[in-house]
Amino acid sequence: QVQLVESGGGLVQAGGSLKLSCAASGRAFSTYAMAWFRRALGKEREFVAGITWNGGSTDYRDSVKGRFTISRDNAKNTMYLQMNSLKPEDTAVYYCAAKYDGYGSTRYAEYDYWGQGTQVTVSS
Repeated sequence: QVQLVESGGGLVQAGGSLKLSCAASGRAFSTYAMAWFRRALGKEREFVAGITWNGGSTDYRDSVKGRFTISRDNAKNTMYLQMNSLKPEDTAVYYCAAKYDGYGSTRYAEYDYWGQGTQVTVSS
């Protein structure tokens, strides 16, 4: 069992930055693939970024490439999402997710554990 808690969301002006954190409790965090998803009001949940169990591979949705960076610190049981050059269309609730087999996926149905989410609001 893994419990995930996101933090770091907030209100920021367009062009600004935020860093989200996802703290994990439970066993074997270092063996899980991790990802960030988001859900904007009235829209479907979508993949934002993912990272494999050892951080050796990352993946991003096209709209955030070059602006967002996903990372993890297995010694601290924590995953991060550095978000730069934020745009109003990045406004959403951001969720972290863990996938048991350690290999990344963009499909939310393949993730086993989810956090409660943190709100990110980007004003124009």
